[in-house]
Amino acid sequence: MSNNPVRVQEDQKAKTSKRYMFLLVINYLFLFAGSLSSSLLSKFYFNHHGSSRWVSTWVQSAGFPLLIFPIYLPFYVLKCTDRRPFSHFTPRILILSILIGLMLGLNNLLFSWGNSYLPVSTSSLLLSSQLVFNLILSVIIVKQKITFQNLNCVVLLTLSSVLLALGSSHDKPQGLTRAKYFVGFFSTIGAGLLFALYLPVMEKIYKWIYCYEMVMEMQLVMEIAATALATAGMASDGGFSEMKRESQVKFDKGPEIYWVTVFANVVTWQLCFMGTAGMVFLTSSLTGGICMTALLAMNVLGGVLVYGDEFGGVKVVSTVLCGWGFCSYVYGMYLKMREEKEMENKNHGMEMAHNVVSANNV
Repeated sequence: MSNNPVRVQEDQKAKTSKRYMFLLVINYLFLFAGSLSSSLLSKFYFNHHGSSRWVSTWVQSAGFPLLIFPIYLPFYVLKCTDRRPFSHFTPRILILSILIGLMLGLNNLLFSWGNSYLPVSTSSLLLSSQLVFNLILSVIIVKQKITFQNLNCVVLLTLSSVLLALGSSHDKPQGLTRAKYFVGFFSTIGAGLLFALYLPVMEKIYKWIYCYEMVMEMQLVMEIAATALATAGMASDGGFSEMKRESQVKFDKGPEIYWVTVFANVVTWQLCFMGTAGMVFLTSSLTGGICMTALLAMNVLGGVLVYGDEFGGVKVVSTVLCGWGFCSYVYGMYLKMREEKEMENKNHGMEMAHNVVSANNV
């Protein structure tokens, strides 16, 4: 990768960029809508006798054609950039995108296993443990500084997950064996670990990227690789003919609702991954992880409200700890931003004083 790519437009990661706040808000909305909707729709699929974990894995990445819009519209339709799609997209970026895409495909499979066996509320709270791995790997990969606020956040979320593990062994869907419950439990933990690795790795790669369109180009390649892996798995499990049979025979809501569910899953998962990539590009891997953890509370409440998942004392305490940890991190971010603003104002004042003195000397 070139150390000095040709900058045909402003660096959109810079907070001074005119598009920064717009992109930040849009990507958080994508993350919010995608995370909540995809979690509930995946559970809906399994609750109504959808049984293929490969189908559930496939829908998480099969929406990659939607990425064509943010890649090509800015140049060919909106005329808001001079950069042609896939310019400066080097072979190294291509190879990295494919490898990371395969890793995402494995992560998607583990998530599907976990979500097929566990209630939405349990799987969502378990996934909060990815923040622990995220902090550790961010320190190693991108040299993230450990502060009291982010360490406190990690400790509280770890306690939340441990409490859940100790108190939710009875929280199993009807007919699910203890062995399969723990397969789902550890699959979800594995998905959290892989996704925690994905976040800082992408942050390191994004240091070479200066525009949102290029982030989406990388995301397109990654999703294609993940879809290829899922498609290979589906082929070994009966292929798309199995989907047709499942919609007609197994799914108790009928073929129409089955295909609407599949299509809605494809769209919402793509929104979720688009939002995640954008948040990491515009902020950091740790901040992206924090935002995702904050949304887990919404997934927990969604599972309770929509599916009637149990929400006893242990989950209440776990959710409170999760919220407490998130608030401590947000407060730490607020203090940091205030300190940076004060330092910026101080430097600006010193610069103005220096200019006045220089003018007087002239």
